[in-house]
Formats: sequence, structure tokens, C-alpha cells
Amino acid sequence: MRRILVTGGAGFIGSQFIKYWLSRHPNDLVINLDKFTYAANLESIRNLDRYYPGSYRLVIGDICDPTVVRREMEGVHTVVDFAAETHVDRSLDDPAVFLRTNIDGTRVLLEAALEAKVQRFHYISTDEVFGALSLGAEKFTEDSKLNPRSPYAVSKAAAELLVRAYYFSFGLPITVSNTSNNFGPYQHPEKFIPRAITNVIWGDPIPIYGDGKQVRDWIHVYDHCAALELVLLKGEVGETYLIGADAERQNIEVARKILELMGKSESMIKSVPDRPGHDIRYALDSTRIRTKFAWKPRHPFEEWLQVTVQWYQENESWWAPLKEEAERFYSR
Repeated sequence: MRRILVTGGAGFIGSQFIKYWLSRHPNDLVINLDKFTYAANLESIRNLDRYYPGSYRLVIGDICDPTVVRREMEGVHTVVDFAAETHVDRSLDDPAVFLRTNIDGTRVLLEAALEAKVQRFHYISTDEVFGALSLGAEKFTEDSKLNPRSPYAVSKAAAELLVRAYYFSFGLPITVSNTSNNFGPYQHPEKFIPRAITNVIWGDPIPIYGDGKQVRDWIHVYDHCAALELVLLKGEVGETYLIGADAERQNIEVARKILELMGKSESMIKSVPDRPGHDIRYALDSTRIRTKFAWKPRHPFEEWLQVTVQWYQENESWWAPLKEEAERFYSR
């Protein structure tokens, strides 16, 4: 039995990773350490202890608390670090929270992992650490330099560099993965795709920053989790793996596709003032993980998007309370 510490496991990607991992490795013990900020949701992980008795344990705690982290790190084989403040708009509103959690929280985890002699520390990073990519330019690779442009991206880049420092300076066995924009079930309705879907369900327009021509590479959370499993089991210590689905779409294209799937008119698209420092494009070259591990997305973007639309249509009781809070944030 491997003992795996997953931080931020009540958030969107972390919760889906835990469910994916336990479905494939039910004899492992997964410890879910989560502070339960606004982005966490108990419904995303409900009954896991019943479905996997003896293989799952939830711990409510802050990764910035050394006492809690050291206690839960004892006997751990693998750490998968999802815990982070992640929303760019919120980082523009309050950068300090992002710096504390994403940088100092990572430091606390690294110190405890080094002390506990864990066999693998995996850090979940983002494509945003590389900064803006011009239209038509080659995709980011594992060798691209970090050039973050928002407080969120800066905090993730700093944490990523800190993780590497613990590998080079102290010999901590680490791996890093950078992923493109995730979407799927149980994603907070402040994010672009679920916000668009839930707005349409409530009869509200889809807000689009500026002209909507910003380009993102979209990956379904299931495909991301499958890639992470391969990195954890087969990845080389000290290496970075970019996880992208080759599904670049303009934001305006995604909005139009959602409206098409939901049988609504494009008149529901509403342009709003662009946010400061909005990067025009992110795109990852996932050649390394595709060739080394024979990984590829299970379905194309449009099929996953249809599945996602259906999930939000069928689970309003899950997202409605979260949406009300998110809308208060945007309307301030």
C-alpha cells in the first residue's frame, strides 16, 4: 500500500484526481489535505471513505501550517501538490493571498517532504508561468523560459522554481507538470466554461473579455488525471512534463459552441472590458509525454464539451450556491 498525500484534493482537479487514482489503485491510502477555501467543495469528494474504506482520509488543514503538514507527511511515499489559489481575476484583487499559499505553502510542503524522505514530490503547475504566446508562434516546451505576467502566474512560477531548487540543492525527488486550461464536472462556476454554461442555464449572457480572440488550449480533467498517473508511475525524477490536448480555441469560439450545444442564439454573448495584462494565447507542446508514455486525450474537445454541458444541466444543485458567490465577486 502506497501512502499518497494529495494537497488541495477538495478542489476541482484535485478531487477528480483522487477519484481517478482510487478507481485504479484502490489499495493505496490517499490522504486529502485541504484548507476548504471557497474553491473547495465537500460534494466533490462525498462518500469516498465509504466507497474506498481504509483507502481514503480527509484532513482539513492549511499547507502553510508546518505542524499539520509534518504530521500528515509521516510515512508518505508520494506527494501530489494541487493546493493553490488559482483564479487570475482574484489574484489581481488580492495578490497577498496568492503569494502566501502558492509560495510559502509550497515551501512548507517541501521542507516536510525532505524531512519525511518521500519518494516523489510532484508539483502541479500551469501554462501561465510561461507568459503570453503570440498568435502563430511555436508552442511552449519544457525548455521555454518562465515569464509570468499576473500575480497568480508569478506565484506559481516562484513555487515551481522553489520545487526545482529542492531537487538540485537537497536531492528531493521531484517531478513537475504544467497543464493547459482544464474543464469538466465539479469546476467552480467562476471559471470560463462553467460560467458560460451556467449563465445560459439561468438565461444570462456569456461575458467575453474584449473581442474574445484570446486563445487557450483546453484539456478535460479526466485526460489530465490520466496523464498525471503516467508521470507519477513512469516519470523521470527531476523532469518536467507539459500536459496539453492540442485543442486551441478562441474564447469566442468556445462560447459559440456552448450556445450551439444548448440551442441558444449568439446574441447571448456580451463583450466586457478586458482585464489588465490579459495574455493573448497559451499553448503547450505535449510531445514528451505523448511519445514517452503513449498518452493522448480520450476524446476530442467538442465531445468533452458536450459531456460537460450535460453535467452542469443535470447538477444545478451543486453549482448554484457557488455561482451566487462568484457573481457577487464579479459585480463588485
